[in-house]
Amino acid sequence: MITSKQNAAGQANSIRRRSFLVGAGAAAIGLTWWFIQKREPLHAEAAAAGLPKMVTIVEFTDDGKRKDKISVARITKTEDEWRKQLSTASFEITRRAGTERAYTNENPNAHAKGIFRCICCDTALFDSSTKFESGTGWPSFYEPIAKENVLETTDGSLGMTRTAVSCRLCDAHLGHVFDDGPRPTGLRYCMNAVAMRFAKAS
Repeated sequence: MITSKQNAAGQANSIRRRSFLVGAGAAAIGLTWWFIQKREPLHAEAAAAGLPKMVTIVEFTDDGKRKDKISVARITKTEDEWRKQLSTASFEITRRAGTERAYTNENPNAHAKGIFRCICCDTALFDSSTKFESGTGWPSFYEPIAKENVLETTDGSLGMTRTAVSCRLCDAHLGHVFDDGPRPTGLRYCMNAVAMRFAKAS
């Protein structure tokens, strides 16, 4: 036989369980929204503020030979246009500032000579001669092929401050740069393989 005290206690427990479940549901929704928000480009605020319409980049042959420095219109496309052009993985990395899993494609050039170009606009980014084994699981370089071709911005996501690296011409997110690299620069440009394509030297 259930007493009035037992009945009251049961009702209180039921209310606490409902409150917990509602709270947990709200937390899950909040975390999901936070994750979606963080998947926006890390430099979205800069884009909204108005990046320059014209940019200056340096052109290179696939052999890594420097050509001309040119001033061209910055490439802008709609999200749908980028989706049609890119693979799902490349879109998530370059247009949503995602990160590929480590050790999925650490050595995309298989030690061949050439240069790495932006998967979105083909801008020259890194020479294979500056690539090194970092032990991180991502393609790593100690310097870009030309400072003019990349843009570095502050990334405050994930509760830390890092320096994000993107393509100067099309604003594609490439990865991050750290100060634990080898000589001569002491830098480690930690890039996502699917944000680039390798152009083999002829």
